[in-house]
Amino acid sequence: MRSVNEKCAVIGITNTRDFDVARLVYLGLWAMQHRGQDSSGIVSYNGSDLKIHKKSGLVSRVYDEEALSRLNGKIAIGHNRYSTSGGSDESLNQPYVDKKLSFAFAHNGNLPVVKNLKEYLTKNSINFDGKNDSGLMALALANELERTDSIERSVQNCWPLFTGAFCCVGLYKGMMFAFRDRFGIRPLSLGQTHNGHVIASETAALDIIGANFIRDINPGELVIVKENRLENYQIEKGHEKLDAFEFVYLARPDSRLSGQSVYSVRRRYGIALSRINPIKADVVIAVPDSGTPAAVGYAQESGIPFELGIIKNRYIGRTFIEPEKIRRNSVELKFNVIVEIIAGKDVILVDDSLVRGNTLKFVVKILRQYGARSVHVRIASPPVKYPDFYGIDTPKVNELIASSHNQDQIAKIINADSLAYLPLDEFIRCTGMPADKLCLSCFNGVYPIPIK
Repeated sequence: MRSVNEKCAVIGITNTRDFDVARLVYLGLWAMQHRGQDSSGIVSYNGSDLKIHKKSGLVSRVYDEEALSRLNGKIAIGHNRYSTSGGSDESLNQPYVDKKLSFAFAHNGNLPVVKNLKEYLTKNSINFDGKNDSGLMALALANELERTDSIERSVQNCWPLFTGAFCCVGLYKGMMFAFRDRFGIRPLSLGQTHNGHVIASETAALDIIGANFIRDINPGELVIVKENRLENYQIEKGHEKLDAFEFVYLARPDSRLSGQSVYSVRRRYGIALSRINPIKADVVIAVPDSGTPAAVGYAQESGIPFELGIIKNRYIGRTFIEPEKIRRNSVELKFNVIVEIIAGKDVILVDDSLVRGNTLKFVVKILRQYGARSVHVRIASPPVKYPDFYGIDTPKVNELIASSHNQDQIAKIINADSLAYLPLDEFIRCTGMPADKLCLSCFNGVYPIPIK
């Protein structure tokens, strides 16, 4: 599945001994590059000043030795952005900064309703022209921090204004803080090093810097790190509704979500697919990379060998971030076929999901061009029929192929010999989580947080 634009990544790190903590933030952002490829930014605090470096582009291009050497401090936060709200204007690159207050802020998610925020800012005579949802949140928090000089009171006062999905990290006068909406739509993890703490969107970012995972930040919770001490406040009673698409596609396979290994969940999807939709074939292959764990599971359960029939050109980038006018060219450049694996074979092609159908249609086409006798597509998730409004820029409903076509019709459109999805009940079972702890809005149209 290549037609979903991801949300963002946030990370914050403290270290009571090391003034070079921004380099650890940089590594964490690199580990979470998949969550946002439009821009990246780091803000550090050295005890008196905020140091800032942010611009558009990939992590590897945004930072160099000169930039990192200027970001000295014992505390830093970082952000990778995909523009889900407000477009790709560079003025919207995060973290947002108020140097006068020694305040910086970064947001992962989306607020589909900002009416209350705008009314609050208007009432307080704060100009918000050109700001997106994240910028509005930063302005409101800055105003409350200036008024109360308290992170806890400021977040509590702003909480009713934040209608949507949010995982946020911030700096204020040498303290780091983070909070998560009451449904925990987006993941946020807390870790610890020998001399400090780490807060990150995914546990893979903790692993790369050698931090120990402590726990997930709870839905509705605020955590404040002062020096090397943790304070936590339950701002609102939480009811977890983790976005199920994190398991399908968004999170790295080596991350853990709500105690579950993402790789293991995806492999279980493939096992379930094989049990429910068996078919005779010569080889199981994946649409790399996100379809690979499910393909491994399918092959394991069916006894049909798994092969790397398609090789991904890793330097093309994920096609979901491309504008529509160049997406098709990117897809065509992205995959190569290993002929001896495909030619003359009955092929089972496993992918994580099916959104528009453009990528799968192309992949089936090239498999046939290289001699596949038949191509049977298996999708390791239910049909995607509804858009997301919580920080993933999914296509509009009329662009979601499953919203207007049934399974047989889609099989004809993508020119597959057969097509089968993973049923919703099996999908939920494989996550290892209760249905009431998952946001399944893309599949069932049930939105736990109000939308426009």
